[in-house]
Amino acid sequence: MTDRLPCHITVAAVIEDAGRFLFVEETEAGRHVLNQPAGHLDAGEDLVAAVIREVREETCLEFQPEATLGCDLLELANGSVILRVSFCGPTRRAATPAPRDAAIHALHWLTPDEAERGWPLRSPLVLRSIQRYREGWRFPLAAVGNLVRAPFA
Repeated sequence: MTDRLPCHITVAAVIEDAGRFLFVEETEAGRHVLNQPAGHLDAGEDLVAAVIREVREETCLEFQPEATLGCDLLELANGSVILRVSFCGPTRRAATPAPRDAAIHALHWLTPDEAERGWPLRSPLVLRSIQRYREGWRFPLAAVGNLVRAPFA
């Protein structure tokens, strides 16, 4: 039997308006970087609920996932892997906005070229998700499934 791969599950939202995409500015390894609204899956949460929560926490917007753009694996320097599932859909102002996550410095609406030329990106998966969106990749939300709890013995 081989060693099990340490894996973290994250979700990300690709949100577009008139050719510009919503990015969050955050700090990674001491530098400001751009990312989509994104974050880790919490215990007891399914992927769709996680991306809705992350967008709300990071942008104070309500996200309505319409499709998934698929998933990617990102190998980190320490040997662990991040499984990132990306979604796309529109947003609207929250009826009762909550305070934005303090780790988010600012929100930016940028074209992919502006983001790539003007900023360091959190990972190569940021532009990969946008590329998939622009190429028309769309999978039904049902493709990512729901949280299923195994019966206890």
